[in-house]
Formats: sequence, C-alpha cells, structure tokens
Amino acid sequence: MQTIVEEHISQKAIEADASVIAAPDISVFLPVFNEEPNLRPLHEKLDRALEQLGRTAEIIYVDDGSSDGSLDVLREIATEDSRVRVLALRRNYGQTPAMSAGIDAARGRVLIPMDADLQNDPADIKRLLDKLDEGYEVVSGWRKNRKDPLFTRKIPSMMANWLISKIGGVPLHDYGCSLKAYRRESLADVHLYGEMHRFIPIYASWSGARVAEIPVEHHARTMGKSKYGLSRTIKVVFDLMTIKFMASYQTKPLYIFGYAGLLTFLVSFLCAVFAFLMKFANWPHHADFIQTPLPVLTMVLLVLGVQFFFMGLLAEMLVRTYHESQAKPVYAVRERIGFGSSV
Repeated sequence: MQTIVEEHISQKAIEADASVIAAPDISVFLPVFNEEPNLRPLHEKLDRALEQLGRTAEIIYVDDGSSDGSLDVLREIATEDSRVRVLALRRNYGQTPAMSAGIDAARGRVLIPMDADLQNDPADIKRLLDKLDEGYEVVSGWRKNRKDPLFTRKIPSMMANWLISKIGGVPLHDYGCSLKAYRRESLADVHLYGEMHRFIPIYASWSGARVAEIPVEHHARTMGKSKYGLSRTIKVVFDLMTIKFMASYQTKPLYIFGYAGLLTFLVSFLCAVFAFLMKFANWPHHADFIQTPLPVLTMVLLVLGVQFFFMGLLAEMLVRTYHESQAKPVYAVRERIGFGSSV
C-alpha cells in the first residue's frame, strides 16, 4: 500500500514538473468580438512577431460571444497552429470579463494582452519585453500617434487618462491601450469587475509592481466596426470612483464614512443653532420652530449622521472578514532575504 501511495505521489510530482516545463515564456491573449475579417491577417502578423523572439509562446483567443464567423475562423487557426488555444464564451460579456478569462487561461511567465482589430502592432511585443527585462513588472503601451477621430476618441481619452493618472497615482499617457506586458506575479491578486481592465497597472502598482510606459504603433481600423463609443466615458467615471475608494479606504472604510458622518453632524448642529437663534434671539428675524424647516432638517441630518457611522462600522467588519477568512495579508513582500528555502 505504501508503495502505491509513493508511486502516486511521484507521478503527481512528475506531472507538476511537466506542467512547469510546459509553461511557455509568453502568453498572448486577445479578446475577440465580431472581428472575422481581421483574424487571419492578425494571426499572420502575430506569428511573424513571435517567431522573431526566440521564446516559447502561446496564443489565446477569447471569443466574447461573436455573432459573425469569428469563432469558425478561430477554430481553423487552432487546428493549423499548435500554439493557439481558443476560449469561446457563452455570450457577449464585455472586454473586461474576456480579459479576465484570458488571464485565467494563460500559463506563460509573461502575459501580453492586445486587441484583435489590427490596430495594435504585434511587432511591438519585442519592445515591451525588452523594457520588461530592465526590471519592470508592468510595461504599458502608449499610442502616441493615435489613428482615431479627434473629438470623439482622442480628446475624451486625453481627459480620462489625465484624471485616472491623478486619482490612481500611476502617471500613464494611455490607460486605454490594450497592448501591455505583465509578469505573471504582478497579476496574482488582480480580480477584474465592471470596465476595470484598463486599471490593471494601478492594481499592480498597489502590490508594489514597477510600472513603465513606452510608445507603440497604432494603426487605423480598416476592417470591421469599432465597439467603443462615448458611452464608455461614463462607465470610466463610475469605475474611477471605485478606484479612488479602494486606493484610499479599502482597508479603513470607517474613515470615509466617519468623515461623512461628522460633516452631517456639523450641518445638523448649525441648523439647530440657527433655529434657536431665530426663535429666541430674533436673528436674523423671528420664526417659530414650525415656521422654518430647520428643526426637521436638524433631525434628518442627525439620523443620517448616525447611519453613516454604522455603515462605516459594518464596512470595517466586512473588510476584516474578507482579509481574515481568506488569510489575505494587507501588505505585499517584494523579496525575502535570509529566510531560508522553507519560507
């Protein structure tokens, strides 16, 4: 019996070693939604770019519920190229879930997302990797000479990037550029929701990752239809509110709720003072309590302030439950020196 157990353990160890050995150097993953005419020329460019790197690579296409023939083309490409894997999502979930699916499926030591519309240039992958080798964990592409409409895309993008840089604390010119390079460990604790794939460099920076940015090529769309519009700007604003909250108050939510409660109490107190001055000191004029809304406003704000404090306490309990139930630390270690191999 012991021999059987030992053989089973040995076999599992061999399989684990084999999976490590089989892990490619690079995982390129591309969300795809109705890009049928672009897929063949894109894969040819990507194939040429990866062949020149001299590194092992895999290509993951994530079909995000395409309604054209994209999935059929991807099936054909997968049969022709052993490096290709295809994830077909059940419906159109959006770019962020598709990116998350690509991250989860990737096995490489370096993860490189990019768009499937031929506007990103696969030849820039080498430059991203070269910059990554300088000691960075994240390298972001910057579409410096962007080939998009000025008023509907460029100007809103410039404003959004400036705002994101100020709030997130990571100054980048182009958060919307999908072409980036990540070391796998920098994405270990990244979980994506909403439209937050563009904020991955901020998440990585919170974990201590060093972030760099380099200019990359950007080509005008020649085939297919753009899926972006001004409506995404509104979503970015909402996501920025979440980013700001997480950046400043993720582990101490009582601070923001407490400040809101104190401000509400202050306004409630001022309303009460004015109500008493108007009734008993005739300043600025005489008014009984029933002749002014100030007493009602005082009570409403008082109750609201109490609610803010209790909401903060509940949020504190949730944060502690989240970290303690999953044994999640509130810090990240970059390097361990002198701890020995057992740590």
